[in-house]
Amino acid sequence: MSLITSGRSFAVLCAAGAVLAAAPAAAALYKWTDASGRVVYSDQPPPGETKVETLKAPPPAANPNATKEMANKDLEFKQRQVERIDAEKLAATERQSAKQKADSCALVQGQLKQLGEENVVLVKVKENGERAEMNAAERRAERDRLAKWFKDNKCPG
Repeated sequence: MSLITSGRSFAVLCAAGAVLAAAPAAAALYKWTDASGRVVYSDQPPPGETKVETLKAPPPAANPNATKEMANKDLEFKQRQVERIDAEKLAATERQSAKQKADSCALVQGQLKQLGEENVVLVKVKENGERAEMNAAERRAERDRLAKWFKDNKCPG
């Protein structure tokens, strides 16, 4: 094999490689031998009645925005996770608050019931630590104070 022939083969291979690299999005690649015996590669079929071999086209070029899109999807996923966790924390806090309110309302309702019963003796603790029986005026004042709290806190019942 002479140096000229191997040079021509190299040039044909380079040309074929260039065609392959230049047409990655082409639907098909055609290969044929022209009248002078050269192998030709093209994304267009040859003119006339020439025996043509259709080659598989290379896969389409990768999406140049794929990395950005994937990063955006990952960021959106993480944001949804944070939002879900925040919503769960808020719901837990609201449940705890509702439970505390219900407990407080039940306690006040029980105290109001006790204050309303005349035959029950209620004892209060004075500032000096002594115990003393509540008189009717003190019971009424305490009942009014608790009834206002009950109404202001929108307790059921």
